[in-house]
Amino acid sequence: MKKDLTYAKIGDRELKLDLYLPEGAKEPLPLVIWVHGGGWAKGSKAGCPARRLAADGYVVASVDYRLSGEAAFPAQIEDCKAAVRWLRANADKYGINPDRIGVWGSSAGGHLVAMLGTTSDSGKFDVGDHLDVSSRVQAVCDYYGPTDLLRMDEKPAPGARMKHLDPASPESLLLGGPILENKEKAATANPITYISDKTPPFLIVHGDVDPTVSHFQSELLFDALKKASLPVHFHTIEGAGHGKGFGGADVTEMVDQFFAKTLKSDEPVAAEAKTSTSKASEPAGAAAPMGRGRQLTYEQVMARADRNKDGQVDKDEFAGPPRLFTVLDRNGDGVVDKKDF
Repeated sequence: MKKDLTYAKIGDRELKLDLYLPEGAKEPLPLVIWVHGGGWAKGSKAGCPARRLAADGYVVASVDYRLSGEAAFPAQIEDCKAAVRWLRANADKYGINPDRIGVWGSSAGGHLVAMLGTTSDSGKFDVGDHLDVSSRVQAVCDYYGPTDLLRMDEKPAPGARMKHLDPASPESLLLGGPILENKEKAATANPITYISDKTPPFLIVHGDVDPTVSHFQSELLFDALKKASLPVHFHTIEGAGHGKGFGGADVTEMVDQFFAKTLKSDEPVAAEAKTSTSKASEPAGAAAPMGRGRQLTYEQVMARADRNKDGQVDKDEFAGPPRLFTVLDRNGDGVVDKKDF
């Protein structure tokens, strides 16, 4: 891990990213960039869930960007574009294949990676350094990201309480003013606006009872990509909420196969639109019990972390917070295995 690498400066403000590099790589490797969520108002590059891909022969980057309390849109996508250009410009230094870059993000991060995908090779939002280098990406994995900010309140899930058209909503804060007074700016933040024949393959994953970002938001993006005859796979997790219920091995395997197909294979991705479904790995409203740690199943932990498939996970393999490893390793032997469950 190479921590806190500065990829851009805005005045005195340094924007940083972390890199996870596989050991012993003999040739340039594909890159997957993780963009965190948090309603554009919070969150950080720490705790990158994509870091597990480093064990599968990817360089993984996790980027910070200016949050809405610091700068209004389009600062966030400008920063993400700057990170892509910096990583491509430094590809030789870090063993990255500059022609095989994928992005993955959740929630607000899902919105930003969708923006990276649909604006590929357009020059839109490219400002700052390394402007002689492309910010194009070759694959987008969008986990429950917003699409049309003006339609966030449409088709809400049961129990949804957030009013996205409110002047104090995350969307209004992102745009720097009440969203209903900034409709034109909201359109510039809609990834559908920029779809072209240069848009790369998309994998969209969304829970159908998401109370924060309606499943309808991903439907809009899928329908637009399908209409443009672009490669897109839309996977719905039945019973899953806003990031809740995504821990199943089937979803993990689907993401792995998507990046392998788009970033490791030389075969072109078919321009087809397909849909699929699975069941939530745990109920969307389930809460972790107090006193005995989180209720994660053995299969969930192994699917996420057992990269060498030896039936156990040591501290180096584990991609979650160190405190959670201590909770899961109930017998204290330094590995998480079947005995701990």
